[in-house]
Amino acid sequence: MRLTPIIRLLLSTYACVFVSLGGVSAEQGENILILNTFSEAGPDLQWYVQNDTVMGGRSKGGIELLDERLDFSGITNTNGGGFSSIRTRKFAKDLSNYSGIKVKVKADGRKYTWSIQTDARWRGRKVSYWADFNTTANADELEEIYIPFSRFSPQFRGFKLDGPQLDRSNISEFALYQYDKTDGPFSLQLFSVEAYSE
Repeated sequence: MRLTPIIRLLLSTYACVFVSLGGVSAEQGENILILNTFSEAGPDLQWYVQNDTVMGGRSKGGIELLDERLDFSGITNTNGGGFSSIRTRKFAKDLSNYSGIKVKVKADGRKYTWSIQTDARWRGRKVSYWADFNTTANADELEEIYIPFSRFSPQFRGFKLDGPQLDRSNISEFALYQYDKTDGPFSLQLFSVEAYSE
């Protein structure tokens, strides 16, 4: 059946609306689940700031929502905890059919850490799953960072654990850390958060 220009336009419009509301789309052969776009039409994971001041540190960090992106910036001070982070409110996602997390960013060339939480416990305490990623300073275009779930390792307060392994079917929180053990200013613009399947 031949598609008239009007039908093509309607199909294209439907696809765009579906994706903006958090549907699954194909991008370069991938299956994508949009988790956060920082736009009024897209899903919102509700981020907030947590700095190392909660443990007596001296780092400073903050966020600002601008032009459909989340700006995360501040200054890290390793004379203390040495980190600044942003975190989501609690949610419930089953990402067992996906391969990892994909973020679109513009940043400063420093190393950052993506963190995932489930209901996993170690000796009765919460376990986080961490994976580091590098960024490019002064990039002209957005960087697409792929972080496979296989790279996430269990942590407790920054120390690696032997287990338990990440349960992708029971994800309840994300966090983004600046924790590269370097003093100085940092800046990362976060444009989207997605789950991808290869």
